[in-house]
Amino acid sequence: MSDREAVLAAVRAALGAAPAPSPAQSAYRRKGEMDAAAAQARFLERLADYDVHVEVLDDVQAIAPTVARRMAERETVTLAIPADLPRAWIPENARVLADDALPYPALDTRPSVLTGCALAIAETGTVVLDAGAAQGRRALTLLPDHHLCVVFARQVVETVPEALQNLKAAVDAGRPLTFFSGPSATADIEFDRVVGVHGPRALDILLVRD
Repeated sequence: MSDREAVLAAVRAALGAAPAPSPAQSAYRRKGEMDAAAAQARFLERLADYDVHVEVLDDVQAIAPTVARRMAERETVTLAIPADLPRAWIPENARVLADDALPYPALDTRPSVLTGCALAIAETGTVVLDAGAAQGRRALTLLPDHHLCVVFARQVVETVPEALQNLKAAVDAGRPLTFFSGPSATADIEFDRVVGVHGPRALDILLVRD
C-alpha cells in the first residue's frame, strides 16, 4: 500500500466507510544472535565512534581506583552520586555529594557524577537509564559536565527490541527512560558542533567484565 492509499483508506475509515486494512507488521528481530563476548565487542566498537572514554575493568574492585584516576586527570575533586550508589564504587579521597533532591544550581556546579545504568545496547552503542538502582533522577546525569557510568557486561544486550523488552517493568512503573550514545552534542545549520547543550560534555563508560 502506497502512502497515498494509506491516507485515503484512513479518511474513508474515519468517515464510516469500509475499515482501512491494517498495515503489515514489520518482522523485527526481537532477540540478538551474538554471544556475550561479541555483543560487548560491538558495544565497545560503537563507543569508539562517539568520543566516549572507555575503561574495561576486570571486577568491581577496580571501579573506585578508576574513578579516582579519571577525576584526577580531569582535575576534579567533587563527585555527585545517587543516594543508593554502592559505597565500594566511591573513591576514598573524593568529596562526595549524595543527591537528596539537591537544587538544580547545586548539580550544575558539580563537575563529575557517578552512576550505574539499566542496560546498554551493543548495536547502537547506547546506554539506558531507567531511574532504578544506582542511577538516581534524570537531572543528576544531565546537569554535571562529566558523567562516569558503570556498565556491567551482563547488562549489554544486542538489539534495541531486546532492550525495550527488558525495560518493560520500568515503563509499567512509570519511571522515566533516558537513552544516550556518547556525550551531549548538537550542531547548527552551519554544522558547528557544540557539546554539553543538553547533557554532560564528557562521558566515561566503565565496562565491568563480571
